[in-house]
Amino acid sequence: MRFGVNYTPTRGWFHHWLDFDLDEVRADLDSIAALGLDHIRVFPLWPVFHPNRSLIRPRAVEQLVQLVDAAAERGLEVNVDGLQGHLSSFDFIPSWTTTWHRRNLFTDPDVVEAQAEYLRTLAAALADRPAFLGMTVGNEINQFSGAPHPDPDRITPAQAGAWLRRMLDACEKGAPGRPHLHASYDAAWYQDDHPFTPAHSARLGAATAVHSWVFNGTAQRHGATGAATGLHAAYLIELSKAWATDPHRPVWLQEVGAPAPHIPPERAAAFTETTVAQALDCPDVWGVTWWCSHDVDRGLADFPELEYGLGLLTNDRRVKPAGRALARMVRERPGRPPAPRGTALVVDVGGESARERSVCAPGGVFFEAWMRAAAGGTRPAVVLAERASDTTHLAARGITEVLTVDALR
Repeated sequence: MRFGVNYTPTRGWFHHWLDFDLDEVRADLDSIAALGLDHIRVFPLWPVFHPNRSLIRPRAVEQLVQLVDAAAERGLEVNVDGLQGHLSSFDFIPSWTTTWHRRNLFTDPDVVEAQAEYLRTLAAALADRPAFLGMTVGNEINQFSGAPHPDPDRITPAQAGAWLRRMLDACEKGAPGRPHLHASYDAAWYQDDHPFTPAHSARLGAATAVHSWVFNGTAQRHGATGAATGLHAAYLIELSKAWATDPHRPVWLQEVGAPAPHIPPERAAAFTETTVAQALDCPDVWGVTWWCSHDVDRGLADFPELEYGLGLLTNDRRVKPAGRALARMVRERPGRPPAPRGTALVVDVGGESARERSVCAPGGVFFEAWMRAAAGGTRPAVVLAERASDTTHLAARGITEVLTVDALR
């Protein structure tokens, strides 16, 4: 079981790439390692590293390698997100894809080829570094493909799948044999018409990444102390397994945090403990990576209020209550994996394409039924309606009982 953090630099946030200071990075990494964590996830800004379609800046790539080497010196492994993409409400896309050069990020042949070469270049630069875990294609880049983005690049599910395969193949070419993956925000699981589907998340790449944010309606509906709020990450982990073809595919809780005011600061530590404990009760979890390492400097303008205080540490690298809670859970991690979840709740979303996946979203029939069952003491897994009578599939997952939503009413 792995524990890590999404690295947010204390000086300049992700704009630190413009004024890269390795000593500041080292100090940040020292404060992360002191929590007992074993990995970080880092975010090169795409326009900074790749400002022209035919220019990937060698100096920027060298600085990324320096960061990875500094992490290794502190016992931290590193996953690298490539296409940034989208971070904390801001979009970071290069000028050669927008305004006068507006082109679809997912289907324009020149753009796709340049993206692939960029990912290959980053992966190749790190391929011989023992601390390099692998690439994530990009941070929630699926948000560019539909609502609520103000200027989406519209695509079909088939086009989304083709693009993901092309990007993952580029990562593999750069660093063969590393576990490369992709990551979507929860529209992939919850939004009926979203082109990035649950099957894409659960079948492409080396692991399934889930990003659990309770400001998506969960905390608004159930409150900061509601059972569903503390269970949301575990729910997404188990929901993702319904679409996986490998019954023991690893699931990475790659982003989860305690956003105020949905989670008041005085409850951040308790929320952290509950969320992580529930996630640890899910089989086949590769690890938990908290968002984020350090608070955003309030000298930086225009972030949504909730983004400023998500760190486990402050801007001057002092450990916050949530950081102490996570460090304690790292020290006390269980020595054995959790037992299989023997009872599964059947989800019917209109077939493999998940045409009706909004039933899985907060307030949806399936979401609320799963939460009632979990809060009542059941440890529910999730199985697609099409597989509910597949005894081979159920046995492989350790499922011995299958319940329908109607049976729980």
